[in-house]
Formats: sequence, structure tokens, C-alpha cells
Amino acid sequence: MNATLLILQPSQPGVSQVPLPLAQYPIPSARPEISHRISAGFPSPAADYTEDGLDLNALLVQHKAASFFFTVEGDSMRDAGILDGDKVVVDRSVAPLHGHIVIAVIDAEYTLKRLYCQRGRVELRPDNPAYKSICLAEGSELQIWGVVTGVVRKLRV
Repeated sequence: MNATLLILQPSQPGVSQVPLPLAQYPIPSARPEISHRISAGFPSPAADYTEDGLDLNALLVQHKAASFFFTVEGDSMRDAGILDGDKVVVDRSVAPLHGHIVIAVIDAEYTLKRLYCQRGRVELRPDNPAYKSICLAEGSELQIWGVVTGVVRKLRV
């Protein structure tokens, strides 16, 4: 018998945190994108030019109505480049697959981990060796809330 995945519905009762829906917090429209390469030799006169605008909605959000922000707490996904305080973009319309970084619900709490599904085994794995994987027992259900599709980080200056 294998562990099974359960995709949670949007209004799942009993979950403590509340994600921020992107549909209610629009990202500003396209911003100009400057393309510039750093040369170690002679500078190019065409090095600085403006490309088409960079639309953060188009870059980060594929399905606006199904996308949400979560704020990351902790460093269990550090080696995936996801750090404490980052915002992750989570798309509920993407089917979770082996290797995806997902938001799962365990004991009414959200957790951010990499989904591992092979040979009948289902695990949630951290991307930091200081943490242990969460192994699911045979016959148990794993509740997947959504799949992480992007990371937003504000640098401290």
C-alpha cells in the first residue's frame, strides 16, 4: 500500500496561517528592464539599452486566481535558495510532482518542503542537511496545498 497525495481545497478549515491571495494584492505593471553586461575588457557602446518592460506578474504568476504569497519562516529550504523572510509564490492550479517544492499541511500547520515520490514512498524533504525528511507511513495521506513557482526577496541595504 502506498501513501497518497491529497490536494487541499482553498478554504481548508483548521489551518493556522492564512496565505495572501495575489488577486487582492496586484503587482505593479511592467517596469523598464535594463540589460547591461559587465566587461572585463573594452566597454561596448551598445552595452546599455532598455529592453521590453519587465512585468513581475508575467514573470512570477501564471494563474492569478490560484496564486498566493507565503512568508517563509526558517531555513529548511536554504540550499534551494529559499531563505527566512522570503516570500514564495504558490500556485494551487499546478499538479504537484516529484521534485517540486510544495506547501504541505501537517498537523494543521503549513510546511515548505521538496516533494519526493518514488517506488511507493512519499516524503517531504528539506533542502538543508540540518533538518530531517518527513516520511509518510504506508496508507497515510499527504495534504498538498500548492506548488511553489517563485521566490521574492528584498535585499537588506
